Amino acid sequence: MSKFIPKLWTTLRDYNREQFLADVTAGIIVAIIALPLSIALGIASGVTPEMRLWTAIIAGFFISAFGGSRVLIGGPTGAFMVIVYGIVVQYGLDGLIIATIMAGIILIVMGVLGLGSLIKFIPYPITTGFTSGIALVIFSTQINDFFGLNLSEIPSEFIEKWGAYIRHFSQLSLSTTFVGILALIVAILWPKFNKKIPGSLIALVVTTLLVQVFHLEVMTVGAKFGELSRAMPMPHLPVVSIERLKELMKPAFTIAVLGAIESLLACVVSDGMIGGRHRSNMELVAQGIANIASGIMGGIPATGAIARTAANVKNGGRTPVAGIVHAAVLFLIVMIFMPYAQLIPLSSLAAVLMIVAYNMSEWREFAALLQAPKSDVAVLLMTFSLTVLIDLVAAIEVGIILAAFLFVKRMADAADVSILLTDRFEDEETEPLQKMEKDVVVYELNGPFFFGAADKFVEALRDFREDYRVLILRMRHVPIMDVTAFNALLRLEKRCRTHHVKLMISGVQAQPYKMMSKNGFVQRIGETYFYETIHEAKAGARAWMAQNEQTRDEHFLQYLKEQTAH
Repeated sequence: MSKFIPKLWTTLRDYNREQFLADVTAGIIVAIIALPLSIALGIASGVTPEMRLWTAIIAGFFISAFGGSRVLIGGPTGAFMVIVYGIVVQYGLDGLIIATIMAGIILIVMGVLGLGSLIKFIPYPITTGFTSGIALVIFSTQINDFFGLNLSEIPSEFIEKWGAYIRHFSQLSLSTTFVGILALIVAILWPKFNKKIPGSLIALVVTTLLVQVFHLEVMTVGAKFGELSRAMPMPHLPVVSIERLKELMKPAFTIAVLGAIESLLACVVSDGMIGGRHRSNMELVAQGIANIASGIMGGIPATGAIARTAANVKNGGRTPVAGIVHAAVLFLIVMIFMPYAQLIPLSSLAAVLMIVAYNMSEWREFAALLQAPKSDVAVLLMTFSLTVLIDLVAAIEVGIILAAFLFVKRMADAADVSILLTDRFEDEETEPLQKMEKDVVVYELNGPFFFGAADKFVEALRDFREDYRVLILRMRHVPIMDVTAFNALLRLEKRCRTHHVKLMISGVQAQPYKMMSKNGFVQRIGETYFYETIHEAKAGARAWMAQNEQTRDEHFLQYLKEQTAH
């Protein structure tokens, strides 16, 4: 049951003062990084900045306290921005809270069922495709605030959204655009001078002071949302009905799947940075607890944040204490500085999110994947296009289905069925053999023998001559066999039995043999006709034909005696 023990409990056994100081330092820095991101993501998601900040505090604490990673930092992320916005528009804030709690329950179930390891089965082109697609969607949602177009209603569809931007671009505000560009420049250049304090925070401070000092006509957080409250939210559950749960099941499942993927990917990345190993199922359980707590407290979905986790590692964080400190520092910041957040220009926050989108885009990896095999490129472009034009759920579903079909095709192409009529068998065990007798035929199977390759097997047997006396099926390179392939093998055995051809098998591996034995196939043809090597099978074929010949002669002599006696 060690896979369900939080990493916090494990790491505290050998904890010391030096590591505590390093964790505190890392936690403070990560909190400062999370502050502007949480505010920006909250506004872009269609919720208030407070909801994002309290999500970062509440969910961040639970993810670190109960998670399966030493260094993962949890909270609201850019990937959820698109989903959250869509849920708020369609189902309202109460719908979002219910979906978040439902997603938490789903995540706990996934962890308990041991589904944490399934992340390894999601192909890289899919994760790159939907991550790049989300980045483009995030970037496109910031155009209105960055240029001050003042559009009250923005279409949710990607193409229609850009059409609205183009039609109203003449309405841009020069002062708003100037502030946005300045925020971009500061955020990009600041790390060249200081890497400890995030450039996004400095950009917000500089542009906020600029707007206030010079009284620039720029839309601010307070102008849009009014006064921001620093009061701690109280537990609250919206009215729930069966119909409501049914209609929110799909959004909840989307949140759960995306949260699991992003968190476990962040865990894998952080493992590589610290040389550690996370507990994937415990991490899913912690993500579930965090999302339930966030929903009950009026927050929104949370997951592991790759960028904040990387910052934690780079600044010395090595235990979940750093994540807990990050949540505590954010709490203090909200209590003290929340009223000042309403002075932040929206164009500055848009600039911060544009940088987030750029960092998420993985454009170098995307460009490199375009040189991959055509099947991988197809999965990449399909996932990317559906993420941008339809939604993330459709992108993941279609991407996985397409990747699965292409994988099956590759495996089927790799599988081979051939008839051996060579003068020798290449086998290191014995000397080269002479040509097989004309009464014996050998078929060799290579690769996984499954439904994708069963058709090849059936096609190859069309050349099977019914005047053979022995058919040897060589299976030394068949690691697995499924029920479809077994059915094809059973058809071969019935055909052999009908035409009095003896079927023998050589080199069968453990899994195929187990399936044959379990379904009575071994007993059907006789366990003695399974051989370790092709040479033993050939010798067995000779012995069987000799014995069969002798038996036939004895029957003939007996027949002659009976006829003579009459």
